[in-house]
Order: sequence, then structure tokens, then C-alpha cells
Amino acid sequence: MIKEFQGNYRWLSNFAPVDIVIRDKAYPSVEHAYMAMKAPDNADWQSFCSNKSNSAGKVKKASKFIQLRPDWDDNCRLTLMKLLLKLKFSQKPFRSKLISTGNQNIQEGNYWNDKFFGICLKTGEGENHLGRLIMNIRDQINNGVL
Repeated sequence: MIKEFQGNYRWLSNFAPVDIVIRDKAYPSVEHAYMAMKAPDNADWQSFCSNKSNSAGKVKKASKFIQLRPDWDDNCRLTLMKLLLKLKFSQKPFRSKLISTGNQNIQEGNYWNDKFFGICLKTGEGENHLGRLIMNIRDQINNGVL
């Protein structure tokens, strides 16, 4: 079981550097692109998120102060994350690394209490949507769908 995206599994993190192109704009990680899509029509925000000198952490922190798109709900978030993860895991070396995880359970364990995308390692609670999306993509790759 992959319990968290640290150490040998840091590449699973949305903060891992990878070129993500969405809506004809390039972002330096899944996290940058995901945060950008919270306000896709805000040109200044898009520039901030696509700037490689802004770390994923800095972009995530700044996203707390933007006005979210009106349809930003759980369904929108999950659909967007799945798309971004497919873009990431269609690239080398991420595709082969994901395949190499075999059939291990993938859990986005964290200590910042994210119970939607992950599992809080303090309480063991969470929906683990990120881990489940990644395992679904791995299954699609293994079944020749992706």
C-alpha cells in the first residue's frame, strides 16, 4: 500500500513538476493547473498560475483569495482533477511509474486534514478521491483504454 505521496512516491503528488496544457495554456504542475481552473476567466490569475517561478504551494495558498467560478462544486472538482491526472500520467516517466505500482492501494495520506482528496493520517478519515482517481487511471492504462 502506498500510504502517502512522500519519499519514493513523491512523484504522485500534484506538486510534482510536469507540463500540463489546458485551455491552450501551459502550467508547471497539476496543482498549478487545478488552481488556475478555479477562476479560468481571470487573466491575471491565469498568468500567476502559469508562472514557473511561483511554487505550487504559493499558488495553492493564493487561491484562497480568488473568486471561484460559479460551478465549482464536488463534481466540477473531480472531473477537472481526473482530466489533469490523465494529462500527467500520459507522460513519461509518470506513466511507467504508475504502472510499476502494480495493484497497490494508493492513498493520499496527509497531515493537513484534507478528507476530500485524501486521508487524514491523524484520524484515518477521508474519501481519498485523489488516490482513487489515480488507481482508476492506472486501471485504464493497464486495460489499454488510456
